[in-house]
Amino acid sequence: MAEQSFDVVIIGGGPGGYVCAIKCAQLGLKTACIENRGALGGTCLNVGCIPSKALLSSSEEFDKVSHHLAAHGITAEKVGLDLPKMLGRKDKVVTDLTKGVEFLFKKYKVTYLKGTGRLLGGGRVEILTAPGQAEQVSAKHIVIATGSEPTPLPGIEIDEKKVVSSTGALSLEKVPNHLVVIGGGVIGLELGSVWRRLGAKVTVVEFLDRIVPTMDLEIGQQFQKILTKQGLAFKLSTKVTGVKPSGDALDVTIEPAKGGPAETMQADVVLVAIGRRPYVMGVGLEMAGVQRDEKGRVKVDGHFKTNIDGIYAIGDVIAGPMLAHKAEEEGVALAEMLAGQKGHVNYETCPNIVYTAPELASVGKTEEELKAAGIDYKIGKFPFIANGRAKAAGETDGLVKLLADAKTDRLLGAHILGPQAGTMIHECVMAMEFAGSAEDVARAFHGHPTHSEAIKEAALAISSSTIHL
Repeated sequence: MAEQSFDVVIIGGGPGGYVCAIKCAQLGLKTACIENRGALGGTCLNVGCIPSKALLSSSEEFDKVSHHLAAHGITAEKVGLDLPKMLGRKDKVVTDLTKGVEFLFKKYKVTYLKGTGRLLGGGRVEILTAPGQAEQVSAKHIVIATGSEPTPLPGIEIDEKKVVSSTGALSLEKVPNHLVVIGGGVIGLELGSVWRRLGAKVTVVEFLDRIVPTMDLEIGQQFQKILTKQGLAFKLSTKVTGVKPSGDALDVTIEPAKGGPAETMQADVVLVAIGRRPYVMGVGLEMAGVQRDEKGRVKVDGHFKTNIDGIYAIGDVIAGPMLAHKAEEEGVALAEMLAGQKGHVNYETCPNIVYTAPELASVGKTEEELKAAGIDYKIGKFPFIANGRAKAAGETDGLVKLLADAKTDRLLGAHILGPQAGTMIHECVMAMEFAGSAEDVARAFHGHPTHSEAIKEAALAISSSTIHL
């Protein structure tokens, strides 16, 4: 078979890779995308963002029926859990969406190459399609978009049955009596919330002295209080030193992060969720001469170029937050650059969201970052307990916190802990994208009664003119 030639070949079919491929094709570039999973969408769509949100939604419905509908005058008897059906629904959501991405490839004439891509140098890529079988393609531009994988914890072996990563935690065959989550970040808290709602005892062990360490400190502390009220237990400033089988259970050994006496607790399942690392194994970076940084990430310049002409990288495999929407925006920007346009990504307005209940969402600077930078700022806060729509819905936990430049009133950061925070944050993203001020947000119409009025009131609070507090 003659070697196929393309304008762009993308290694990886996750949010960065498949979006980049579609955009390249839309801009008239002959494009191919290589993916070895057997389904497009990467970690996010197959074993990450989408299946976890499906389980979060299903478990939240179960929790509402079990514990919260009575307050609305709704009674339900014999509430039961059909876990296989819940997991089946999750799998169908994933399958439908992966097929949807494959349909888009056909629609925009992106060549979908199933196999493992490896750089050969000289603008060529080898695709391992089966053991002992390979083909080669060539391209003017090659994009590395191979994503990330769970970071392992030394000395603790993940079997995806009793000791699981986020992948195994999405498919447990039964609700554990006690789930120990190692890591108080987004993944651990979301999946811990799922199994807590379904009946598990959940203990979160975090090495640092706080959960969600990249978020605003005040908001993070409020978040922990709410999760504790929901039944999650936290052991902060604590490290896990061992996980060993003990009959049908596991013995989890922990000790203070700074050293001290150890203690052991039993768990049915242990979730290792200490973060993610770039996935570069088998990509052929060394063969092609592509440089990596001290954290193993592919080094790129401001145009996503590596040190080798014609090779680029985007998404989790390069520096920056490991977020699907960050990878997508980089994929679009790079496609525009390769087509001769002026692609750009504004990382200052990249939102971060935790899809628990209530949700936690942020964009821009935290109060701690502004202090460290010596920037004079003003704060505006408004609690959801004073918001009419939240009160009517019985969703009053949390608050909106806005940060604005003390001199110019420009919005510098927004932090929302509350109902629909992940959707609401985008009002602040747009305001910041256009260098809007707190006054701009405060003077804009906000429908009544809506949760979004809490953002308006927080913006008013920056100038000490809150109406409903």
